[in-house]
Amino acid sequence: QVQLVESGGGLVQPGGSLRISCVASGLTFSFYTMSWYRQAPGKERELVATATTSGGNYADSVKGRFTISRDNTQKAVYLQMHSLKPEDTAVYYCNARRGRSVVSDYWGQGTQVTVSL
Repeated sequence: QVQLVESGGGLVQPGGSLRISCVASGLTFSFYTMSWYRQAPGKERELVATATTSGGNYADSVKGRFTISRDNTQKAVYLQMHSLKPEDTAVYYCNARRGRSVVSDYWGQGTQVTVSL
């Protein structure tokens, strides 16, 4: 049984920082590409960051502010967020995908990040 569990979301002031985590189980972690997506109310789900061998690929809106990392021993992926803006408010989802496979494409339940005064 594949399971992805996100944690670390919460309320933070604009300009603040937050780190969210995703722990995977039930899969051979190294086989999967790990990404973070987010979805704000009334908007489409968008790709935020994908972990790569050289670091990460990022949406233009978060470049320079967010950092993705993974720990294959702990089977975890993290998103360190700095200089948070109200427009970063969304539910953040962890995604594990094996290549371009639709069958092997898994999602966590999401963690809420709210950036507000």
